[in-house]
Amino acid sequence: MDEAALVEQARAGDLNAFNRLVLEYQDMAFNLAVRMLNDDDAAADVTQTAFLSAYRSLSSFRGGSFRAWVMRMVTNACYDELRRRKRRPTVALEPVTDDDEEIESPAWLADDSPSPEEEMVRSELDAALQRCLNGLGEDFRAVVLMVDVEGLDYQEVAEATGKPLGTIKSRLARARLKMRDCLRQYGELLPSVFRLDDEVTP
Repeated sequence: MDEAALVEQARAGDLNAFNRLVLEYQDMAFNLAVRMLNDDDAAADVTQTAFLSAYRSLSSFRGGSFRAWVMRMVTNACYDELRRRKRRPTVALEPVTDDDEEIESPAWLADDSPSPEEEMVRSELDAALQRCLNGLGEDFRAVVLMVDVEGLDYQEVAEATGKPLGTIKSRLARARLKMRDCLRQYGELLPSVFRLDDEVTP
């Protein structure tokens, strides 16, 4: 994909060119948002908002990495959503029985598909990782997600966050240390391949 050419075409009013850019980066944008917010529906809304914002702001794009520019839109939209949650915290609606007892695993949440051991391990690992990600400050979470999960390079993350390159490297190093320390709490949940060397017993 020739990103620069598609951006120029989109800026000239070619909606198809912009749609190709959306298709190229929407999964990355959604994955970043869902990890930042830990909520699929909110992540979908944030991703849509970010791309709409990008489309409306195309005239202000000054070159460089379009991917980083869009990730900045996504990150800012996530920050807005997280701030909104702090102002207006919500309480999850839990299903209950006729006796007002909370249903731990309601039928409508059940997955009819088979759950092999590998899927269970992956699910447990994902849950542990998400808990640790949730424990990071928002700025640290965004950086580690963009670099270690989405594969952006340091310069793109600097562009996406509007922070100096040195700040990105520092935040990433600190975030990785915090993730490592956090994951030590979940050693028993993780398969041996994911355990730290000093966690493995002889």
